[in-house]
Amino acid sequence: MDSQTKAEPMRVLVTGGSGLVGKAIEHVVKQEGGCLEGEQWTFLCSKEANLVVLPSQRDNLRINDNVLQTSHERGVTKVVSCLSSCIFPDKTTYPIDESMIHNGPPHDSNFGYSHAKRMIDIQNRGYFAQHGRRYTAVIPTNVYGPHDNFNFENGHVLSALMHKTYVAKKEGTPLQVWGSGTPRRQFIYSLDVARLFLWVLREYDEIDPIILSVGEEEELPIKDAVEMIADALDFKGQIVFDTSKSDGQMKKTASNAKLRRYLPDFTFTPLSEGIKKTCDWFVNNYDIART
Repeated sequence: MDSQTKAEPMRVLVTGGSGLVGKAIEHVVKQEGGCLEGEQWTFLCSKEANLVVLPSQRDNLRINDNVLQTSHERGVTKVVSCLSSCIFPDKTTYPIDESMIHNGPPHDSNFGYSHAKRMIDIQNRGYFAQHGRRYTAVIPTNVYGPHDNFNFENGHVLSALMHKTYVAKKEGTPLQVWGSGTPRRQFIYSLDVARLFLWVLREYDEIDPIILSVGEEEELPIKDAVEMIADALDFKGQIVFDTSKSDGQMKKTASNAKLRRYLPDFTFTPLSEGIKKTCDWFVNNYDIART
């Protein structure tokens, strides 16, 4: 969020604008009246502003070198970064809360990625201590929704399962699900994340990150989510859980107590409803979906 004068709008840049969360924010801003008077929103994808390109290759995108340092140099008043629940330690007590980010090593399968994400929180604290910058971060749990990556191999769990179910129905074959289906997860619909992102941008003044998640009581087994996907896609075939595949972490229960202290009345999209909307979007946009 860029600084504002009386003659200029409040400029908001959203990177990753073509992805799951970026597209959800764009929908809320443009389709739900989320853009307030005096705001100017810009959504960029990696083709337009690739943050992994070296600065020498694109001098007009110095942000590639160091997002937070460049933001500070350019007078950006607020940066909201998106972390991941993989930053939390593998062996811990539950529910997880924001204070446990650096409490031991993260899950081995995401070790490098997890530590890179953790460093954003450390940098945010440093920029506040040294420069008074209010740069912060959100930690969503398992996000799903339209414009997700539906690839079998590297898509998010629900989106990959939606694609598998779609193909199984089309080909008349059993639905193969990796693992036992017993690991438990908290899923949050992308548009809910987007609405909360806007609140964080405008109202949340803490430097400490905040978990964006449904409540602990809404954590459910993957098997239940698979059944919801089958219902949404009207899949009547056999569902086979391949227990020769790893289950991964059995649970990553996160507390949304802090979020609820701020927004006690926020209504999350029920999982079955969000899955149905996402499946409908996927079927109607199969030719352009990331598969």
